[in-house]
Order: sequence, then structure tokens, then C-alpha cells
Amino acid sequence: MPKLLSTPRGLRLAMSWWPPYRCAGIKVLHIAEDWSSARVRLRLGRLNRNYFGTHFGGSLYSMIDPFWALLVLHRLGQGYIVWDKAAEIEYVSPGRGDVFADFKLTEDRLDEIRAATADGEKALPWFDTQVTGADGTVVARVRKQLYVKRGTPGAHRPS
Repeated sequence: MPKLLSTPRGLRLAMSWWPPYRCAGIKVLHIAEDWSSARVRLRLGRLNRNYFGTHFGGSLYSMIDPFWALLVLHRLGQGYIVWDKAAEIEYVSPGRGDVFADFKLTEDRLDEIRAATADGEKALPWFDTQVTGADGTVVARVRKQLYVKRGTPGAHRPS
């Protein structure tokens, strides 16, 4: 992994300039120095507006997509394989302005994953995230499932 992407600040800057995020109006506002949390904003603009003038569902999902895997990967450190496994999204209300997603990875969740993978088995934890408007209105609920196993990244694909 290039050095720039191995630090929270470097990854935040790179992702904010990454064309799929930049063109969709997605900006990574914060990644904690210890990789325990992140905050992402999606601005409503003419490039991510749907037929009804609200946030395009694909952009709402995109703003969530990589963060749980990135946080878990960096917090667990060397010796773990972390992949996205599945996702679900529920659209709750129309997003008409800036929307936000906050990710908080607790040590308790990491301990659960470490315990589940200690004997070499895979873990398939789910993580929940809400996309909210600036006023706190829930716009979408997203669930992400990760595949986590002890091993060398790239050694095998998840099953």
C-alpha cells in the first residue's frame, strides 16, 4: 500500500480527491488518528440528484461503502484479511441537502472479531450506519457485512 494511503490523513485526502467521490459530491471530513472513527459528507448537486431532485441512492450507498472495511482492517492490523461481504440499504426519507455518515468502531467490536477468528475461522460481522441530514433526520440506514479471517491479505478470496 502506498505510504500516503496508510495514514488516516493521507487516506482522507486521497479519497476526497478520488474522482468517483469528488464527482459524486462525497467528502471524507475526518478519519481518527487511531482509525476508530470516520465522518463523511455528501452534498446534493446536479451530478448526484435523482429524477425527484433528491440524493441518488447510489451516491448514498457509495458514501458508506468502504469505511467499515478500512477501519476494521487498520484497527486489527497485520495478520487479518478483511473484505466486504454483503450490504443492505433502506431509504427512509428524501435527502434534500447535505447528508452525513458517522462510523465509530469500538474496542468491544474488535474484541468480538478477534475472539471469533482466534481459531482460524472466519467472522462475518454486521455494522450499522445511518445517513442523516444536517438537522438529524434519518435519510437512509445501511448495514454492511464484512468477511474477516486471520491470514495474509491476498492469500485467498473469501468464501
